Amino acid sequence: MRVLILGGDGYLGWPTAMYLSARGHEVAVVDNMARRGYDNELGAESLVPIASLQERVAIWEAVTGYKIAAHIGDICDYTFFEPVVQDVQPEAIIHYGEQRAAPYSMIDRRHAVYTQTNNVAGTLNVLYAIADHVPACHLIKLGTMGEYGTPNIDIEEGYITITHKGRTDTLPYPKMPGSWYHASKVHDSVNIHFACRIWGLRATDLNQGVVYGVDTEEIRLDERLRTRFDYDGVFGTVLNRFLVQAVAEVPLTVYGEGGQTRGFLDIRDTLACVELAMLNPAGPGEFRVFNQFTEQFSVLELARAVEETGRELGLDVQINHLPNPRVEKEAHYYNAVNTSLLSLGLKPHYLNDTLLESVIHVVQRYRHLIKPHLIMPQVNWRETGNPLVKKETAAD
Repeated sequence: MRVLILGGDGYLGWPTAMYLSARGHEVAVVDNMARRGYDNELGAESLVPIASLQERVAIWEAVTGYKIAAHIGDICDYTFFEPVVQDVQPEAIIHYGEQRAAPYSMIDRRHAVYTQTNNVAGTLNVLYAIADHVPACHLIKLGTMGEYGTPNIDIEEGYITITHKGRTDTLPYPKMPGSWYHASKVHDSVNIHFACRIWGLRATDLNQGVVYGVDTEEIRLDERLRTRFDYDGVFGTVLNRFLVQAVAEVPLTVYGEGGQTRGFLDIRDTLACVELAMLNPAGPGEFRVFNQFTEQFSVLELARAVEETGRELGLDVQINHLPNPRVEKEAHYYNAVNTSLLSLGLKPHYLNDTLLESVIHVVQRYRHLIKPHLIMPQVNWRETGNPLVKKETAAD
């Protein structure tokens, strides 16, 4: 198939490009390098050094013989994006191309407005480009389980059948986003659903849990093909932070009591899920929602798993409870349905399948690059001012 991957330089975008390319698909990627710019802004960087997109594309072709076409530009700029879609004529668009960090969106007003403008406007451009130029194209959009929040009922896959005052209907599942970023994803879902209804587009919304892992079959071909590994307090996922802290022998930073429960999955399963969605497309006019995760853990359960694995490897791992910078329930019911992708044939990798040990070994290899001060939380949901900028005082 002809596949266009938006955000093809990112943590998931680049491994997806290699994965599909290796399986014979004609792959093109789009990226505006904004994610690398966020690192410059925050004074952070991937723990694992990553080559430029152009370098990785060249290395991939040299190692495998497969080509990946790279288009450098912003999907929010329609004068750039529309010609790309016209040229590639994709049969599937895989949309990772958004600002994806909740803490980044909560830094201050400017970052909140940027996140929502960037994410919502970019997705609208994608929808119009599909409708105008490739109406049969299947949009596979990366959503997030964070759209749902933590309701006191089971989380269904996108829709819920309810009976109210004697009448029954199937409606989109209620959303309770936990940040301006998650709210942008909710807006995306509403917009994509609307476009499917009015234009007959076909779309799959992959409401993904937290992804972990550093290795895929393609990455193992050459160390220069690695994807990024974020561990800082803004872009680093909870498990990445814990693994880096374990190796650096810094106490694991559990927010509050650590009862917050979420869905998780291995990066290899993300790639498999995307391919399953692509090979089994939604029908015309269908807005399909898959909950994309394989296991559920609380933050404290993850910390204890890292603690146990670290100690088996001779690391002195301690757990430290910090005041929670987020506004969220710490003790809550959480039971989400995730049957659709399993029914399509997903064969999950599980966290206890030596995954933690293998990732720790990669972190140990790059231990000399760890900057412990980046790990601590600096963004507080309850504050509106930018905590990353020095505040002026009367004395200043």
